[in-house]
Amino acid sequence: MCGIAGIHRFDGRPIDRAALVAMGDTLAHRGPDASGFWQSETVGFAHTRLSIIDLASSSQPMTSADERWVLCFNGEIFNYRELRATLDYPFHTDGDTEVILAGIVQHGIGFVERLVGQFAFAIHDTQTGTTHLVRDRLGILPLNYTVSAEGLVFGSEIKAILAAIPTVPSVDLQSLDSYLSGRSVPSPNTLFAGISKLRPAHRAEVTRDGTIAITRYWQPPEEDPSGTWTPATAVEAVDAAITTAVDSALVADVPVGAYLSGGVDSSLIVAKIASLRPDRRVQTFAAGFGDARTDELQWARKVSEHVGTDHREVMVDATNFESLWPTMTWHRDAPISEPADIAVFRLAQAARESVRVILSGEGGDELFAGYPKYRAARAVAAASSAPGWLRSGAANFFEPRMSGRFSRARIAVRAAGAVDREEQFRTWFAPFTKRERESLLGSLPRRTGGVSTKREGDVIRQMLLADLESWLPDNLLERGDRMSMAASLELRPPLLDHRLVELAFRLPSNVKVRNGTTKWVLKEVARRYIPAEIVDRKKVGFRVPLESWFRSDLRDSMWDRLTGTDSFVAQNFDRTAVRELLTRHESGQFNEESRIWTLMSLEIWHETFFGAGSLVTRP
Repeated sequence: MCGIAGIHRFDGRPIDRAALVAMGDTLAHRGPDASGFWQSETVGFAHTRLSIIDLASSSQPMTSADERWVLCFNGEIFNYRELRATLDYPFHTDGDTEVILAGIVQHGIGFVERLVGQFAFAIHDTQTGTTHLVRDRLGILPLNYTVSAEGLVFGSEIKAILAAIPTVPSVDLQSLDSYLSGRSVPSPNTLFAGISKLRPAHRAEVTRDGTIAITRYWQPPEEDPSGTWTPATAVEAVDAAITTAVDSALVADVPVGAYLSGGVDSSLIVAKIASLRPDRRVQTFAAGFGDARTDELQWARKVSEHVGTDHREVMVDATNFESLWPTMTWHRDAPISEPADIAVFRLAQAARESVRVILSGEGGDELFAGYPKYRAARAVAAASSAPGWLRSGAANFFEPRMSGRFSRARIAVRAAGAVDREEQFRTWFAPFTKRERESLLGSLPRRTGGVSTKREGDVIRQMLLADLESWLPDNLLERGDRMSMAASLELRPPLLDHRLVELAFRLPSNVKVRNGTTKWVLKEVARRYIPAEIVDRKKVGFRVPLESWFRSDLRDSMWDRLTGTDSFVAQNFDRTAVRELLTRHESGQFNEESRIWTLMSLEIWHETFFGAGSLVTRP
């Protein structure tokens, strides 16, 4: 993958070459192999390249043969060879970049709907003066932008935008409520005031006079009519679709490896790679934390031995965890949403020593209902028929009194007490309930609206759609992109091949949650390729032992950062509520790691971008 950035001026002033160079410099980690620039009088692009396909050619920005179009592209198009065969165009390279150009020359911007892969790009039409911004269907790759009277500035990462705009943006205080409810800010907003994310599956058309039209070009299909699928036919279809997706994701002119956590998703992907490429031994990578309660290394080793991979493990402890936190926040452009983010970076560092592309298992839970919340979805929805005041009152009474060993039950109680369906969906992943957010934020402004939900119909499907809209792109995929690109490693999640996604949403929920088993159809596929003990073991997830670290190695940092005189959290949130939270955790009776992590990440983000020193200088 690569880094892209650019400026489109509306005021007629010429492009500042130094600004383009500065933008490219901030994205050097995304593309260490080459850099390139293009500019006209009022439009300029910067590109940094990580060479994966057509290594000797395909330099960017790339101009079409008729010199009308200029493309600045980040991503990989897995079906580029098939598309190329359908295009009448004088090709000069063997890569996927020129296929996008040729397709748009021949078919217009609607050609993006034929692309299979992961992508974010800008393409400028020199004839009309229009710039198009496009982001892939699932939001695997990022694209940020800001608009003013002077012009449009965009980039793969926010720091590239900061390198080109004249004034420092403030914190978007209206986004703090969203952040506290999900540890990330849903598209199109960010924590930087005035800087937006282009939504997944959207494209923006920006004219020379500054008119912007945003269009959605894809969305998941409706469920197929009742009776279309049996459990057996669903398993066969998912198996075939995963094979196609993994095979497509292996397209590269450089070595490809895979993360292996020992969970169902990553294990299935590794097994598929081995069956598709029997002549090559798969290189796999896993992370551990030196804590038997959370480590899954033993399971990763079992899969490695079963499949026959070259396996490497990386250990992460509290010391290097804290030292990496600010650096990885700089890479993320946002608070680190999950503790596992830093472990993912360490994995990426290790993988980059031997491969340039890594396959990962993101998406399985959000497509096939893998989280525990999906098992409880219908029961919680049924409880929602009770009056809101009664549910909310009961939840507010019982939830704070539940000890740390009932963490999952606490979440279910919170969800049942939510005032409406939207808040209920947010609460499953929310560190803070609506009442707690109101207490923390006081009179700070809030942005209304959020994940779109329906009040009627299949609640499991509604939850999946909500996760696909925000939790996946704004949290997991943003994490995956930033942490891998920080190590100049390309990440590919084959389970998010849009053809597989479409199949998943055509399937009924009764093959996803079946007889109390979550992710049933995917597990039945996995059962064909990996040991049953891997498929049937209890879901743990990629966990970091923060509960104990916040009482030991990270305790002093926690108190200093969240209660100190210079603390952003202490200055903007209710101080008493913050102190009570820390004290509850220190008592050992309650586990508040998720909430403390959320506040700590916000504080470190503020230190990184608004503290002493330059906003855009590498840490």
